Amino acid sequence: MSEKVLLIDDEKDFLEVMSERMKNRDIDVTTSSSAKDALGLAASGSYDAIILDLQMPEMDGLQALEKLKAINPDLQVILLTGHATVEKGVQAMKLGASDVMEKPADIQVLTEKIKKAHAKKIILVEKETEAKIRSILSSKAW
Repeated sequence: MSEKVLLIDDEKDFLEVMSERMKNRDIDVTTSSSAKDALGLAASGSYDAIILDLQMPEMDGLQALEKLKAINPDLQVILLTGHATVEKGVQAMKLGASDVMEKPADIQVLTEKIKKAHAKKIILVEKETEAKIRSILSSKAW
């Protein structure tokens, strides 16, 4: 089963190149050049990882990260930035980012991080399912 990723960046050339490189690695990629549009995609879809640019014009990556985590706290969000600072990295991790990477991102390293996010999502879904089953079983009198 291939990983499902939402790639968000305001640089259209970057989106095209990265999505093509991911598709060549059998990753199912949806792209958005707008953080606001991506919030709708994240709310309506199920993604193993969200790759999010830190510097965007209408809403920066940290604001988008906060809103994404409000939609679903279990989302695995990896921030990409060409303007990395320790302060922004720490802030992103406090807000719930899975990781922060500098641009240009090494596609092999990014692919490994996506696979880890996918594995973590599977574990979270299994725990939720198990909790639902326990709840159903404990509510029945049989």
